[in-house]
Amino acid sequence: MSQLPILTSERLVLRRPRLDDFERLAMMWAHPVVVTHFGGKPFNREDSWNRLLRYVGHWELMGYGIWTVTRADADVHIGDVGFLHGERTGVPPFGCPEAAWSFHPEAQGQGYASEAVACALAWADAQAASGDARFARTVAMIHPANAASIAVARRCGFGIFGESVYKDQTLGLWERVRTPS
Repeated sequence: MSQLPILTSERLVLRRPRLDDFERLAMMWAHPVVVTHFGGKPFNREDSWNRLLRYVGHWELMGYGIWTVTRADADVHIGDVGFLHGERTGVPPFGCPEAAWSFHPEAQGQGYASEAVACALAWADAQAASGDARFARTVAMIHPANAASIAVARRCGFGIFGESVYKDQTLGLWERVRTPS
């Protein structure tokens, strides 16, 4: 597997997804609160297993991907954050990494998502500053009823630029263009 950096913030650690994260990841993606704006249907274990494999494989193939988020004081999966390249049917390619985040219900409403996304974006900005042009812009697809994720996107510098239909849902397209320092 390619080198996956460990990122830290005041309260969080963003680290490599591991096999022992699977049960918590599967629990998160099976929770109705988590999937409300992801089609509304809880993911089964197979879907979650494929998600974990996608997270790990992204780092190998793309050189970026999704981190497992834990609190600094406990190495227990509380969410996922990072970047992906989604080859989605019916959604035109963005031409840049897509930012993504999701958290267990018990970890929501505590500012963890904004903190983790900001941490991942700082990493992306460092990649762009060192010449990786892919990170000059990042995009996020957010369901328009997902007020919490829209708030995270706004706090982290994203602005809406359009919409797209994916799996029969109209989603807002949000972008963040890196400002060179």
